[in-house]
Amino acid sequence: MRVFGFIIFFIYAYFELSFFITVADSIGVFLALIGIIATSIIGLSLIKKQGLRNLSIMQQKIAHQQSPKDEIIKNVSLLFAGFLLLIPGFLTDILGAIMLIPRVQEYIVRFIIGKLPSKFYSNSNTQMNDVIEGEFERKSDE
Repeated sequence: MRVFGFIIFFIYAYFELSFFITVADSIGVFLALIGIIATSIIGLSLIKKQGLRNLSIMQQKIAHQQSPKDEIIKNVSLLFAGFLLLIPGFLTDILGAIMLIPRVQEYIVRFIIGKLPSKFYSNSNTQMNDVIEGEFERKSDE
């Protein structure tokens, strides 16, 4: 299994380096490095802005007793996009930028929710006003 991971890493590094050399050959090494640094900075600011927006939406949904599962998964996809934007290289920057597109995030949310077991998440339209009355007694483990 470790060998497979190393092979994947070296294939990724080969393609990333090849793409960087191609871009640097056409626009120059200095501009290519500036481009990579700029995408990292832009990615961080976008992730921060959208992450805070999704956090406020989650708080509103929790206050209205709705399920914030979509926003949680969107935040995870935003964190993954931010991680891709922080990794130096143009291929990961392109993948990170694609992950920032709202339609792609919605597709990822639908895909992940489709893979979750049905008992893992609940219907967001259910009301939590049911009260069950009863008595209980604590028993020791002796």
